[in-house]
Amino acid sequence: MKKSLVAVLTPFLLSTAPHAQQPGESPALGNNRITQNDITGGALSLFDIRLAGMKIFSTPFNSLDGYGDGPGVNPLDPVSPGDRPTLQNNGTFLRINGLDAQTCMECHSVGSNATVPFRFAVGGVGGVNNNAMFQPDEIDVDDELGNGFAFYNGRFINPPFLFGSGGVELAGKEMTMDLQNQKAQAQSNPGVSVALVTKGVSFGSITYDGGSGTFDTSQVAGVDADLVVRPFGRKGEFATVRGFDLGAMAFHLGMEPVEVVGAGVDGDNDGVTDEILIGEISALHVFNTNLERPKAERPKGSAKTGKALFSQVGCTSCHQPFLNTTTQYLTYSFPEVDEDPTANVFYATDLRKGPAGFRRNMLGGVSVPLFSDLKRHDMGAALAESFGSPLDSFFITARLWGIADTAPYLHDGRALTLTDAILMHGGEGATASANFQSLADTQKEDLLSYLRTLRTPEEPAEDLLP
Repeated sequence: MKKSLVAVLTPFLLSTAPHAQQPGESPALGNNRITQNDITGGALSLFDIRLAGMKIFSTPFNSLDGYGDGPGVNPLDPVSPGDRPTLQNNGTFLRINGLDAQTCMECHSVGSNATVPFRFAVGGVGGVNNNAMFQPDEIDVDDELGNGFAFYNGRFINPPFLFGSGGVELAGKEMTMDLQNQKAQAQSNPGVSVALVTKGVSFGSITYDGGSGTFDTSQVAGVDADLVVRPFGRKGEFATVRGFDLGAMAFHLGMEPVEVVGAGVDGDNDGVTDEILIGEISALHVFNTNLERPKAERPKGSAKTGKALFSQVGCTSCHQPFLNTTTQYLTYSFPEVDEDPTANVFYATDLRKGPAGFRRNMLGGVSVPLFSDLKRHDMGAALAESFGSPLDSFFITARLWGIADTAPYLHDGRALTLTDAILMHGGEGATASANFQSLADTQKEDLLSYLRTLRTPEEPAEDLLP
């Protein structure tokens, strides 16, 4: 029958604090922890910082590190990190709303699902068993509501891979700067509609009303009204990997970053302070954004024919094969200012060199072959989530690089084949889906052959592994 998760999961208060001193035990992170001064001081190489970042990515945190929330439960907000209940009052895991892993790597470890058994890779995708169940308070398993399906009012999120994320972040930052400049242009020309176009992608237009001193953003499309391109998160929620990591640490692991709660502050009342240091988030950010990029095999025969068909049916209107940057350097900031990626920079990496290995373009930057426009699109009612958000049916264009190795597909993994994924496109993707469906069988096979040339890196972070 239908259950309220607030009622089902709210436990009795634990009689003792779960993180009391434990003789003979120690935090999994140990005592040798990287600080922000270590990074900004210049003594550490990129290898050293990446190695420290991989430690944060792959360490199975325990209660002495600060894993989990405290023993109290807030009945007014049982879904936000800090005051969540735990399953069967176990004091540790929840699974239905975070507290669902001990490491980042648990959910990002599949390099290729095209092999049997799957190929392991640090920073890979997750199987459906790793799907995050984000902030539900109701699951109608036995269909008491009569919907004809099991109603669920949270978000169901299949973990994507992290490969090539440095190029994605750099492209997004440059697009944001372009849009901010166009916003300033509108402010300098009151009453004039200014087109919002960056890297060949249109985000609508904006107009400044000089009388009221406000911007008319009613014609802005595919991005928030603040004109910040946010490539990370299926809804386009985070401008940088760092921003994503801050939320993920608290949600999945109950590990509270110092830059969110403050130094020496026990924000989740679990008896541990300084759970994730500023320098540790910085190292994690550098590690994630310097993972190898996906690579495409040269299309031959039917795959070469399929490449042309991919464009002809309309897939490239959203799945833009390349975004070109004007610099090869990805900068890192603390604190971050989403509207100004140039603020507070403390470090930079060259995405052409090292493991990221992006190719230089004619603009002096790098070519990012991600197959996305980094824009939100309405994908129709059939793919819509039931989270209760205006963006339920909107998703940022999925990046297709590496798609040959990363089944299942779509935001929640519901599509078990590439054909399933294409045919499930609705809304703004409906025309391309219909065009694919109208192809002859041999043409469909050619197009799928092309998509299967888009591969994940074979041995990411190999130089860091023992």
